[in-house]
Amino acid sequence: MLALTLVASAAALTATPALAAERPEDAAAVAAQETYPTLFAEEMARAETFVDAMMAEGITVPVPRDPGGGYTHEQHKRNYRAMLLAGQLYELTGEQRYFAFVRDMLLEYAELYPTLGDHPARANQNVGRLFWQVLNDAMWMVHAVQAYETIRDDLTAAERQRIDDDVFRRAADFLSVESEATFNRIHNHATWATAGVGMTGYLLGDEELVQKALYGTAGDGEAGFLRQTELLFSPDGYYTEGPYYQRFALLPFMVFAGAIDRNQPDLEIFEYRDGILEKALLTTIQLTYDGYFFPFNDAIRDKSLNTAELYEGVAIGYAVTENPALLDIARFQGRTVISQAGLEMTRALDAGRAEPFPFRSLLFTDGPEGDQGAVAVLRDGTGPEHLAVVIKNASQGMGHGHFDKLSWQLYNRGEEIVRDYGAARFLNIEAKEGGRYLPENETWAKQTVAHNALVVNERSHFYGDRDLADLSAPTQLAFEAGEAFQYSAASIDDAYPQDGVAMTRVLALVEVEGLSQPVTLDVLRAEGQRNATFDLPLHYSGHIMRLGFDPARNVAERPVLGSGHGYEHIWVDGRATPDAAGSFMTWILDGRFYTYRFVPTQGMEVILGESGANDPNFNLRREPLAIQRVDGVQAATFVSLLESHGLYDGAAEQTVESDSQIAALRHHRQGAYDLVTIETLAGEEVAVAISWDADPNATHSATFEGREITWQGYAARVVLTGGE
Repeated sequence: MLALTLVASAAALTATPALAAERPEDAAAVAAQETYPTLFAEEMARAETFVDAMMAEGITVPVPRDPGGGYTHEQHKRNYRAMLLAGQLYELTGEQRYFAFVRDMLLEYAELYPTLGDHPARANQNVGRLFWQVLNDAMWMVHAVQAYETIRDDLTAAERQRIDDDVFRRAADFLSVESEATFNRIHNHATWATAGVGMTGYLLGDEELVQKALYGTAGDGEAGFLRQTELLFSPDGYYTEGPYYQRFALLPFMVFAGAIDRNQPDLEIFEYRDGILEKALLTTIQLTYDGYFFPFNDAIRDKSLNTAELYEGVAIGYAVTENPALLDIARFQGRTVISQAGLEMTRALDAGRAEPFPFRSLLFTDGPEGDQGAVAVLRDGTGPEHLAVVIKNASQGMGHGHFDKLSWQLYNRGEEIVRDYGAARFLNIEAKEGGRYLPENETWAKQTVAHNALVVNERSHFYGDRDLADLSAPTQLAFEAGEAFQYSAASIDDAYPQDGVAMTRVLALVEVEGLSQPVTLDVLRAEGQRNATFDLPLHYSGHIMRLGFDPARNVAERPVLGSGHGYEHIWVDGRATPDAAGSFMTWILDGRFYTYRFVPTQGMEVILGESGANDPNFNLRREPLAIQRVDGVQAATFVSLLESHGLYDGAAEQTVESDSQIAALRHHRQGAYDLVTIETLAGEEVAVAISWDADPNATHSATFEGREITWQGYAARVVLTGGE
C-alpha cells in the first residue's frame, strides 16, 4: 500500500504497528489494544464527529455553480476534507462505514466529473472544473487522492477502474494537460497541481504522471515539483511570495515529499538542496509573532500556526527530523493530524521530549541564490509580550507582492503596533467580490503609501508596474543581532528609475539605560537627481493621546490627500509644521503607550490621516497613519524613533508614565557619517553611529561634542553618559 497519507519515511512506517496493519480488517483489533496519546485521541474524536455528521447528511456532490464562499464551492471543500478523514479513520479503526463513505462519494464524483466543463463562475483566474479556479481543483485532488489510497485495494475491480478512469485520470489530465500553463509555473498553484498529479501517478502506477509532476510536462526539469523547490525558496528556506503563501504552499510541498520519499527514496527528497523543505518549515514558523504570520504581501491577517497546513507540516517535519522544538509548536497548536506522522509526533510529545522553539533575531535571504534582498526579524525578550521588528527588504514576491521596498512592522505585548495592511480581501465571503481580491487590493493595499515605506512624488515604487518590479530587489547591506544593539541595513537604487532616487534604510533596536524596552530607531536616506516630494508614512495602531505639535485640523470636511497610487484613499485629518521640541505624537494601545518621535528638517510637514476615502463599497479598514513630508528637495534624511512606555489599567483607574521618557532625539551629519543621539529625562545618553560602509571590518571615527567616537562595521551603539 502506497504511503500517501502524510507519512514521511519508510522508517516511520515500520515504527507504528497501529498504522502498519496489513489491511484495515485487521486494524480494528489493533486499535482496540492501542492507547493513543491524548492529542491524537482528541484529534481522532474531532474527525469522527465531523465525518459522522457528513455521513448523517448523506453524500452530496453538487453541480459546480458558485465562486469562493458559495454553497457548491464550500460543499466540495467539505467533501474532500471528509473523504480524507474518513479514509484515515478507516485505516485506524477498520470500520466499514468509513470505507463505504469514501467509496460512495468517489463513485458520485465519477458520475459528475466527466460531465464538467469550465466552471460557470470563472473570473480572471485560470478556470477550474469543480471550483472557480484551477488552484482549488488541485487542492481537491491532493486531499482526495490520499483518501482514495486508503480504500483502493478493497474495491471491486469495476469500482476501482471507474474511479481510476473517470475521476483521477481525468482530473490529472485536466491539471497537467488542459491547465498546462498553470502546471508548469513556478508558483504555489503549480505546487498544488504537481502534488496532486504526482501522488495520483504513484497510486495508479503511472510513471508518466510521476515524471510530469517531478520535471514538468516537457520532462526537462525546467518546471515541475523539483524545480519549484529550487526557485521558490531561498537557501534559508524563505518562500518568495511571503509568509502567508509560504504557509499555504507548505502542505503540498511536505505531503508530496512524503510520497516521493516512500516511493522513490533514491531521490532523497528531504535532503534535496541541503534540506530545503526542513528549512522551509522552520522558517515558516519563525515568520510569526504570537502564532500569527507576519501579514506582508497579499496576506489574510487572521492566519496563524493553527491551520491545516501547519498541523500536517509540523507532524511530517517531526517524523523526518525528530526536532524536539517542533513538539513545542504542536503543543502550542493543540492540534495534530490522524496520520502516522501525527501519531509518532504525539507519542514523542507525551514522552516529554519537547524543547522550546527558538524564536530569535534572524535574517532570511530571498531568491534562489539568496541574492534578492532579505527579510530581517529583530526580537527582544520572550513569550507573547516580546518586542519584534520585521523589516521587509525582499524582492517583489511575484503577483502577490506589494510595492513596499524597505518597509517595516513592529510588534509588542501581543499587538501589531506599526502595521502592514496585508490584502484587501474577504476570503470566501461571497458578498465581497465572491471572496476574490477586491479592487482596492490594487488601488490601496499594494501601493507604497499603504506601507511604512518611502514614497517619491506620490507615486508607488516602480510606478506600480509589477513587471518592472520583478527586475529588481533591494541589497541587504548589514545585519547584526547583539545584546544591546540589533540592526538591519538595506538599500535600493532603482525603485524610481525615472527619478534616479536611491534610498538606504537602517532600522535598529537600541537599548537605553532606564527604559523598560529597547527603542526602535529608523534612519532613512534618500537621494535623487532633481527636486522631489518625499513622503514617509507610518501606519500605527492605537488612539492618539498627545501631539507635540498643533495641526490645522479638518473638523467639518475631510479632504482627500491625492488622486492615485493609493493617495485617493487617504482622508486628511490635519497638517502641521512641527519644531524640534514638538516633533512627536503619543498613542495608546492595549494599556501601553507609544511615542513616535522624529527629527524635523527644514520645511517638513506632518500629515495626519486615515484610510478609507473613495471607498463606496466599504471594502477598506479605517486605520490611522502619519506622514512626514519634505517637499522640493533633491535629498532627504528621515530620523525617527518609536518608544514604548508606561501602563494604563482601566479597571484600577491607574496610569503610569503616560508621557515619553525621552528628552531629545538629535541627528548629526559629519562627513560621510550619521550620528543619532537619544537622551532620556534621567540624563542617560546613547548614540548610534552609522558609517554607511558595508565592509564589516572597516573601522570608523567621528567627533561628537569634542569627544571621539570609534566603531567598526556598518553601525554601532555608543553609550555617551552613565549606563554600561
